[in-house]
Amino acid sequence: MRAGSSVGLKILMATTGILLILFLYAHMAGNLKIFFGATPFDHYAHWLRTIGEPLLPGQWYLWIQRTVLTVAVIGHIVSAAILARRARRARPVRYEHRPKVQGSYAARTMRWGGVIVVLFVIFHILDLSTGTLNPVGAPGRPYANVVADFAPHRWYVTLFYALSIVAVGFHLRHGIFSAVRTLGQRTARGERIARATALVLSVVLVVGFLSVPFAVITGLVN
Repeated sequence: MRAGSSVGLKILMATTGILLILFLYAHMAGNLKIFFGATPFDHYAHWLRTIGEPLLPGQWYLWIQRTVLTVAVIGHIVSAAILARRARRARPVRYEHRPKVQGSYAARTMRWGGVIVVLFVIFHILDLSTGTLNPVGAPGRPYANVVADFAPHRWYVTLFYALSIVAVGFHLRHGIFSAVRTLGQRTARGERIARATALVLSVVLVVGFLSVPFAVITGLVN
C-alpha cells in the first residue's frame, strides 16, 4: 500500500484522530479539577510543567506533547484535504438535478466544523496558554485566568467557546464512526454500536468541557 493511497490517507486520518481524541479527554479531565478549588487546579497546572523531571528538563514533556499534537493535527488536516479533493475529482460532472445525499448533519458540515475547531484552538492558546487575550494573563494563576476569562461581562467569550465545543462534538461524533469503519468495522451490529458509542463519547466530551465556563458564569466557580 502506497503512503499516498486513499486507504493510507484514511488510516492516517483515523489514527491521528484517535490520538487527538485521547488528548481531548485527558484535557477535559484536567479542566474538571477546577471544581476542587483554586489550589488543586493551580497545582495540577504546575504539575503539567514538571512531568518527566528529573529525566527530562523542565517543560520538555509539554513541548514534546505539543509537537506530537501539532504533527497529528497537520496530518489530519492534510489527509482530509487530499481525500476531499480526490472525491471531487471522482465526480467531475455536476448534475443539474442531483439527488440529495443522505447523511448526518455532522457529516455534511465536517469541513466547516474542522475550520471552526482550528480557529478555536488558536484562540484558546492565545487566551489561556499564553495569556495574550486573557484579562489576567498570569502564567502562575491558571484558576484566576479561567475565572476572569468566563466572567459574566465576557459572555461573548463563553458563547464562542460553547459554539466551538459543540462543533467539536459534531466533528467528534462523525469522526469516531468514520475511524471505526476505516479500521475495519463493517457489520450492521458493529455499525449500531459504533454510532451509539460515538454519540455517547461526544456528548460526554461536550458536557465536560462546557461545565467549566457555565460554572464560572453562574457563580458556582469564582
